Amino acid sequence: MSLPCSIYRSSKRQGMYLYLPTGAALDELPAALLQYVGRLEHAMDLELSAERKLAQEDVLKVMENLNAQGFHVQMPPQQDDYIQHLPEELLTRNDPV
Repeated sequence: MSLPCSIYRSSKRQGMYLYLPTGAALDELPAALLQYVGRLEHAMDLELSAERKLAQEDVLKVMENLNAQGFHVQMPPQQDDYIQHLPEELLTRNDPV
């Protein structure tokens, strides 16, 4: 079984995407979701199937969410706290900023 979908990029959060069944109306989504993702920009259309691999999502979970709730939100990848990766000498300098 395959499922055609459209993917939209969030204007508010880099790396966040909204998957919708192809042809679904954006204005039918919950208002709170639309406020959370901000303005949406169409990124691409895909034909989802169990055999298709997605870079950051489990395709079966995406398809399940599209069928059950009519959308799937791909959250941005978690980023490490950059301060943990700074060399110790950068953390102890007394130079003016």
